[in-house]
Amino acid sequence: MTDSPSLSDLPTAEQARSSLDSLSTSLNQVVIGQPEVVAQALVAVLAGGHLMIEGVPGLAKTLLAQCLARCLGGKFSRIQFTPDLMPADITGHAMYDMQSERFRLRRGPVFCNVLLADEINRAPAKTQAALLEVMQERRVTIEGKALEVPDPFLVLATQNPIEHEGTYLLPEAQLDRFLMKVLIDYPDAEAEARIALNLAGMRDDLVSLADTVGTLLTPADTLALRGLARQVRIDAALANYAVDIVRATRQWPGISIGAGPRASIALLRSAQATALMDGRDFAVPDDVKRHAIACLRHRIMLTAEAQMEGQRGDEVLARVIESRKAPRQ
Repeated sequence: MTDSPSLSDLPTAEQARSSLDSLSTSLNQVVIGQPEVVAQALVAVLAGGHLMIEGVPGLAKTLLAQCLARCLGGKFSRIQFTPDLMPADITGHAMYDMQSERFRLRRGPVFCNVLLADEINRAPAKTQAALLEVMQERRVTIEGKALEVPDPFLVLATQNPIEHEGTYLLPEAQLDRFLMKVLIDYPDAEAEARIALNLAGMRDDLVSLADTVGTLLTPADTLALRGLARQVRIDAALANYAVDIVRATRQWPGISIGAGPRASIALLRSAQATALMDGRDFAVPDDVKRHAIACLRHRIMLTAEAQMEGQRGDEVLARVIESRKAPRQ
């Protein structure tokens, strides 16, 4: 595992802002019409968290993951989740070598810097669970031996919300390991026209678009930016504000299961990343609120009554957030 950068290795605020602006510009030139989704993806990178991207087919979920991986450099792996995928296909397994007459470990695609888990809900629970350990602990246990994955390590998972045949619900324990669940929606008319024009002359849409993105950071650069994000100041009042929002989900009418302690950490780390992207070395309440719904929507469950009434999780969360008094800046 790569050592964390020391304070003397961290970039300056100006260097960080320049790198992040270049990264954002590069991604928005390819993933057209989704600036908020791109911003949330960068927040996940800076916060050291994993990202779930949900949307109907054709909205550039996979393209975003591929382009982000190219920009960040390091090793990229993609796993197409299917019903017959086995846990060993993800983590690896021990295999017998006839020549040496010994067992040797074959490392799976999870040993990388950026892992695209495409259509993650198409694999059964036992296969999804293969990611539980590595998403939390950044290591994989094979035949009793713990093997660390490269640092940084980021899981970008995609899923389709409208298809249910041949899909499986993700267990709550795995959902909780994602920093954010991002919803990607249809672009506006102007952006859609640009997308159509850009792709009209391309022979292979995804490959051609992904090839237009170059490597902007190294794994060491990503670690350095994360280290700088962790230096963003959070005072006690702001931490209490984030915890207050999370705890409110546990008693709110219409919510049967509220968010756990990981949600509070997600709110604060997202706030630090947001502040860094805005060029500040301190976080404010608006940084907590900006991505709060994305950090919480996959960590709550509505009651049956609320669902029957047509309530949506995001709307309920918006009311929860607005009910909490933000500290003065």
